[in-house]
Amino acid sequence: MRRVALKIAYLGTDYYGFQRQPGLTTVEGEILSALEELDVVGDMDNCSFQIAGRTDRGVHALGNVISFLTEGRVIINQINDVLPRSIRILAQTNVPLNFRARYAQNRHYRYLLVAEPFWDGDNLEFHDMVEAAKLFTGTHDFRNFSKRSERNPVRTIESMEIRKYEDLIRVDVIGESFLWNMVRKIVSVLLMVGEGEINPEDIDEYFNPHKEFPIRPAPPEGLILMDVKYSGMEFKEDSYAINSFRSF
Repeated sequence: MRRVALKIAYLGTDYYGFQRQPGLTTVEGEILSALEELDVVGDMDNCSFQIAGRTDRGVHALGNVISFLTEGRVIINQINDVLPRSIRILAQTNVPLNFRARYAQNRHYRYLLVAEPFWDGDNLEFHDMVEAAKLFTGTHDFRNFSKRSERNPVRTIESMEIRKYEDLIRVDVIGESFLWNMVRKIVSVLLMVGEGEINPEDIDEYFNPHKEFPIRPAPPEGLILMDVKYSGMEFKEDSYAINSFRSF
């Protein structure tokens, strides 16, 4: 028995999120079905299936990670042949039996804001958005950017970068862990700054746990889990699988 970790990519548009839900089509459900069909895993209750990121409905990924126990051979493109085209296994590696996918060194999320219908490029104060983005780095109380009932709302953002192209704004956020809807709500606040609804210096108030700021999260379709990294761990990529997903 050994533990294998797989790096996976998927377009979340047609799925009800990653995690299995009775009667609904999910990314996890499709992957588990493929692994069972190919006898990569046998008893699902004893394969210790793990997920790095339980992405919401509509959210995409280029580097989410799963792991499981297996006694069988793991052939990436054999699994991909059984999976829907919108889900691809991109890489694999053997990991220790006590590996825990959720305990990553860091996660990289990217949000893509297209000009329509999210912003008007002629009236957007992009410089203010850049200044506001700087204020999110470091350790803060992010309860206003998730559920107010979060037991541990303190998170650390290692880096945050925002770039503007002709009709696109790209926001990249890297940190060890994130709260539910945290990145999407950060993007909404950045857009509020760009549209002049609030000033960059107002951001610190949003970290005040004694004040409540209702924030509507940006739509899930713009969010991509780009990568999940682990200390001292390297994945062996499959170039055919990567090119197949790019051409989809």
